[in-house]
Amino acid sequence: MRVMSTVTLTLFCAIICCSLTEKRSNVSSPNIIIMLMDDMGWGDLGVFGQPSKETPNLDAMAAQGMLLPNFYTANPLCSPSRAALLTGRLPVRNGFYTTNAHARNAYTPQEIVGGISKDEILIPQMLKKKGYVSKIVGKWHLGHRPQYLPLEKGFDEWFGAPDCHFGPYNSSIRPNIPVYNNSEMLGRYYEEFKIDRTSGESNLTQMYLLEGLDFILRQTEDQRPFFLYWAADATHAPVYASKRFLGKSQRARYGDAVMELDYSVGQILSLLRSLGIENNTFVFFTSDNGAALVSGPKESGSNGPFLCGKQTTFEGGMREPAIAWWPGHIKGGTVNFQLANVMDLFTTSLAVAGISPPDDRALDGLDLTPVLLNCPHTLQNRPIFYYRGNELMAVRLGQYKAHYWTWSNSWEEFKNGINFCPGQEVQGVTTHDQKEHTLQPIIFHLGRDPGEKFPISVLTKEYQDVLSRISPVVEQHKKTLVPGVPQLNMCDLAVMNWAPAGCEKLGKCLKVPKSEPWKCDWPH
Repeated sequence: MRVMSTVTLTLFCAIICCSLTEKRSNVSSPNIIIMLMDDMGWGDLGVFGQPSKETPNLDAMAAQGMLLPNFYTANPLCSPSRAALLTGRLPVRNGFYTTNAHARNAYTPQEIVGGISKDEILIPQMLKKKGYVSKIVGKWHLGHRPQYLPLEKGFDEWFGAPDCHFGPYNSSIRPNIPVYNNSEMLGRYYEEFKIDRTSGESNLTQMYLLEGLDFILRQTEDQRPFFLYWAADATHAPVYASKRFLGKSQRARYGDAVMELDYSVGQILSLLRSLGIENNTFVFFTSDNGAALVSGPKESGSNGPFLCGKQTTFEGGMREPAIAWWPGHIKGGTVNFQLANVMDLFTTSLAVAGISPPDDRALDGLDLTPVLLNCPHTLQNRPIFYYRGNELMAVRLGQYKAHYWTWSNSWEEFKNGINFCPGQEVQGVTTHDQKEHTLQPIIFHLGRDPGEKFPISVLTKEYQDVLSRISPVVEQHKKTLVPGVPQLNMCDLAVMNWAPAGCEKLGKCLKVPKSEPWKCDWPH
């Protein structure tokens, strides 16, 4: 009788999930908003225990939606993680990695020659099948040359920049980064778009907020389903905030930036409610990688109890804050410990829109809608792969994480003051030489040791049992992996942002130097 009851309950839940899907297909396709922060850590939100409690809107979002404490990025650095999100594929598959050196993080500075491959399919390209209008607001970071820009990859609108807001630069040596409206530049950072490096004042987050609100309003008025990829970058060093928020946080300038982003999230969710479309809009909030502890203490966030930060494959580098919000569909106030990954947002977004994923390529992202809608089917046994460049550094399965390689950064960098694990050195774990542990992985139980400080003894039955479960997963993954052509190997000063589209109208074109390509040097 108990078995029959369980089966009946399972069928009942499945029927509810199916009816939700059918109900969505009878009305307009659900809108989709992905909010991707930059270098924001797991421990930066009040709902995750940040003691200053300065994120009331995000905390409310979690109370009204679902908190996912075991959510990961696909790489501990900005460009590869963004490529993974938009393609649903590991960077080693989609080409956002380098083979210039072993296990090196690579990204898209403005001297990079490559960008997102023409063979990759991005979320907005898939959503066009259902008539979605797509906009990116903020940082792109998948290549700045014309063929790689957002409007060439399925987005209909763009307001933001192709690269990080580093600078200011001497334009005769290195151009400042352009800010685009759709396919043409409007100006450059530190010139038309001010960032005061002394005070930290900039209105960029307010601009990004207004662009997002305007897009939502226009598409709602036109009754068109929309995809908004809101990629604000104020928490990436050099950190900035508008005058209204500067000096407000207990956490210095970084906290000011977080408070302004939190305010912006609140404004976006408030608009959805005022327009009456909150029940037809799926919203997901997360970050591209862990907090950049190397920028601390004034310009970096918190990774909570986790080890190290950005650039590393320890938990602090790859576990991210994550909140899913969809009133009427996702039960409020829920916490789900499902292992999930930023690549799941590709497959999940397509499922929300009622679109089948492409079947001509390997996808690493899984459909999380059964988890989000609280259906009986879960993905509990899926692994999380921790890549650094071309190397699989670690694997998580259940509560256990096995390190096959360890490395924080080189001794040379460390002695020059570059420290990805300040105050967190763990002997034999946060190594400054690349250490291979393939024959005897270092294994942690992340439930009782989230800080990865106490390796399980290789002499214990627990270690042997875990190794016997993880080893076949690693073997199968490596056996079936077909790496993509690396896009981040070559650099050339001639490809920098000297003369972006639209520079003629503004009188902002700069002289392009002679092309002299070289193999990019990725130190960590």
